[in-house]
Amino acid sequence: MIGGLLLSAALIISACGTEGPSPAPGQRESGEQPVPEQPAPAQPEPSGEYTVLAQNLRTPWAMDFHEETVYISERGGHVVELHDGNMKRLPVQTALPVTEVGEGGFLGLVLSPDYGDTKQAYAYHTYEQDGAILNRVILLEQQEEQWAEVDALIERIPGSQIHNGGRMALGPDNHLYIATGDAGDGALSQDEANLAGKILRMSLSGEIPADNPLPDSYVYSLGHRNPQGLAWNAEGELFSTEHGPSGNPGGHDEINQIMPGANYGWPDVIGDEAMEGTIPPLYHTGETAIAPSGAAFDEQGLLVASLRGQTLYRFDPEGGELEVVLDQEGRLRDVKVQDGRVYVLTNNTDGRGVPREADDRLLLLP
Repeated sequence: MIGGLLLSAALIISACGTEGPSPAPGQRESGEQPVPEQPAPAQPEPSGEYTVLAQNLRTPWAMDFHEETVYISERGGHVVELHDGNMKRLPVQTALPVTEVGEGGFLGLVLSPDYGDTKQAYAYHTYEQDGAILNRVILLEQQEEQWAEVDALIERIPGSQIHNGGRMALGPDNHLYIATGDAGDGALSQDEANLAGKILRMSLSGEIPADNPLPDSYVYSLGHRNPQGLAWNAEGELFSTEHGPSGNPGGHDEINQIMPGANYGWPDVIGDEAMEGTIPPLYHTGETAIAPSGAAFDEQGLLVASLRGQTLYRFDPEGGELEVVLDQEGRLRDVKVQDGRVYVLTNNTDGRGVPREADDRLLLLP
């Protein structure tokens, strides 16, 4: 095990507010009426530690950028567009209705590289079919009053009320990478023929790349429990964050460097345990659980948003330690670095947090 938690001495100013009720989990179908463009709610003065760019978001999950505009997925089946102080929320119309249940819903969102011309994006969402909870990857197109599905790319990814994965990211090779959870069944993670508990790789047209490590398979790596962060460093190396086991032993959340075709051991090994044919994590949290989610590299290391840890960490691959960058803002779902600036999504309205009056929020760090 390399390193441990290094808590920095930097003081973080937290915004105070009243606690509000968490929304009850359930199923929502897409297709409701859009909310017209409107000014974002009045913003507080910058705290010195961050600026609030948006608030009153509804269980936000992922974000992406096009020029000066931020696009945010909301788990109930919406995309929020934030531009020049104005916030517009549009529903997502899918061929199979979005099911917001447990940890599932409308999750990953990645704009197409040619979004400026096509107005298209890739999305990952949970749905129900024949009594089963599943996940799928789709291509969306932004229209005047909604985002509409134009193609289904991968379907019937196993899902459940827990461990749906859902993170997607565009790699430096111009392929789409997709993190899937084990759907609560660890054995699926070791089944090469099953898409659960994997990191998948596909072309932007939805095809299996010829140089994928397994023939005729989207599977890029296996042996994952519930990966929720994907990020590349300046050298083009892929890293992932992953939730460790619950119960006893618990904790053992991981940061992994992802190699094509590699097996990361779940459920056969955790932490420092070794088994032939598996790769140990670069870092794990021991018995402490932080529930890492979104991840992004800045010039100083790997930024990791955490849910249970309620902290934005930075991991130094050389030193093997985590340091605190931001805390006291509750659950943090996603982090992105755009034009050298760090953006963070809170996730206090997901039914597990304690939402404040203005939650959830998009924060911009100085």
